[in-house]
Amino acid sequence: MIQLSGIRKSYGNQEVLKGVDLTVNDGDVVALIGPSGTGKTTLLRTINFLEPADQGTIQIADQTLDVAKANQEDIIKLRRKTAMVFQNYALFKHKTVLENVLEGLEVVQKKSHDQALAIAKAEIERVGLSDKLNAYPKELSGGQQQRIGIARALALQPEVLLLDEPTSSLDPETSVEVLRILQEVAQSGITMIIATHEMAFAENVSNQVVFMESGRIVEQASPDQIFNHAKEARTAKFVREISHDIFNEE
Repeated sequence: MIQLSGIRKSYGNQEVLKGVDLTVNDGDVVALIGPSGTGKTTLLRTINFLEPADQGTIQIADQTLDVAKANQEDIIKLRRKTAMVFQNYALFKHKTVLENVLEGLEVVQKKSHDQALAIAKAEIERVGLSDKLNAYPKELSGGQQQRIGIARALALQPEVLLLDEPTSSLDPETSVEVLRILQEVAQSGITMIIATHEMAFAENVSNQVVFMESGRIVEQASPDQIFNHAKEARTAKFVREISHDIFNEE
């Protein structure tokens, strides 16, 4: 289980997160949706201290940290329970696909080369890129790079997979490929929290949707409630406007 309590984060005088409380049960797939600049990515990054929060507590499984008092050892231990998929892929440009996936297994988890190799190859195969083991990131499309980013995260066998707008840099056709893989990952039972603008993914793949605005959670509920029976007027307005935009694009 993941539990965030009273999470606050400011940049200078701008308060980005305003006391966020969020509970995620094991196996949940939680989609964070809402207008741009509302704190979705910041909230995601506070979970593994990529953006340390100013106040609040974070619990993942049996570890609970007061963010204002956490030491480096505690933070490293918590980070090892998570893996992150970034919107800009964040692959090592000078390393091959295989080396990118091996890195965390050998350097962070201290697995033997043979152990790491078996895991890395299995996860690369899982995302359909076994023929690219020796390719470098510059030789891959954006969608292929993101699929390797997913393989790298999954190889760490995290307790929670964090995804920050994983399709935002991709064209619609390529986005579909990545979302299909994420759907398969979601069905495997891993806990996922994804900040996304892909409403179809949020509605059809997640089992909990969190609508955020202005650094607060406005509503958290099932996809059916959020998209069809929202209790909060602001949630309903956001969903209506998003649906209208999609209709106009078509």
